[in-house]
Amino acid sequence: MEDGTPVSYLGLEVGTPVVSASGTRFGEVHHVLQIPEFDLFDGISVKTAHGLRFVDREQITDITTTVVRTSLTDDEAESLPPPEGPPVVEVDLAKEEGRSLTARLGRLFGRPHWKNIDE
Repeated sequence: MEDGTPVSYLGLEVGTPVVSASGTRFGEVHHVLQIPEFDLFDGISVKTAHGLRFVDREQITDITTTVVRTSLTDDEAESLPPPEGPPVVEVDLAKEEGRSLTARLGRLFGRPHWKNIDE
């Protein structure tokens, strides 16, 4: 797998492959977890074949534009816990702008397009 350029957690993109210490890909970045008030990186939510899993910042050894490397063995990667906490929902209010029929009906009935980021 190509090394890529090292980046901060702020530059980490959804869909970036996540690999174990042996280089085995076990998932892809689903969401970056942070505490914005303190500019603190907490870890990542990883989309795996077994659902969403949490990788703590202490388990991440390298973040680049092409891959996230972890210190996890293949067995540890298979047994990661699911992320904890309430689900996150984002409202896409931009969908309600404009003159289209969909936008007008959206404003009329007050139903913004909700996007569940866990999907």
